[in-house]
Amino acid sequence: MGPVGKQSPLPLPVPAGGSCLVLLLCLRLGASCPQSCQCPEHAGAVAVHCSARGLQEIPKDIPANAVLLKLDANKLTHIPNGAFQHLNQLRELDLSQNTIETIGPAAFSGLAGGLRLLDLSHNRIRRIPKDALGKLSAKIRLSHNPLHCECALQEALWELKLDPESVDEIACHTAAQEEFVGKPLIQALDSGVSFCSTHHKTTDVAMLVTMFGWFAMVIAYVVYYVRQNQEDARRHLEYLKSLPSAPVSKDPIGPVP
Repeated sequence: MGPVGKQSPLPLPVPAGGSCLVLLLCLRLGASCPQSCQCPEHAGAVAVHCSARGLQEIPKDIPANAVLLKLDANKLTHIPNGAFQHLNQLRELDLSQNTIETIGPAAFSGLAGGLRLLDLSHNRIRRIPKDALGKLSAKIRLSHNPLHCECALQEALWELKLDPESVDEIACHTAAQEEFVGKPLIQALDSGVSFCSTHHKTTDVAMLVTMFGWFAMVIAYVVYYVRQNQEDARRHLEYLKSLPSAPVSKDPIGPVP
């Protein structure tokens, strides 16, 4: 019987090259992509597709190198401050077809320099968040929102860069002037109407009423003060009359000693 040699360890099964690449890709996407979303990558840039996923809040684990983020057709109602502040490479943000009613004043902080398109159409926005949108240079879509047409909205629109393809679809759901309810906002503004003129007139009337109130108070105080002084003077005079009068000397000049 010959000497027993050392047995070599059994070789581990090695998957085929294609399967290994797919496995690595899946592991990478699973580690950097929000759950239930898809994150295809091209040349180091990531597009994050989270459309129609029933999301009620914005995912926290969106890749920092995302250039496209689609969150449309979900159940978002509020955009909190700093929701996208780590996405400084983002170029397009789609928040359309949600139920967004409120937007934090710093909701889009960090996106001012690079964002090119912001879609907020088909939501429940009544008033434009001027602090949140005023610093953006992106084209903004606001069509199909129940906007309240008033001075604040008109002033906010002066600072925004509206998407020309959808600007005609922005309508007044309610308005400070009833005749513009249901009409396109741009059509109303192009006709020369200013919602701020009504606002200023209302403010002027309020100021006049306030000034008249103060003036009436001053007049009432002066009248009260005069009457009070007259009453005090009358009482003082009656008091003087009630004092006994001193006898008057017939010889006012006395003898000189």
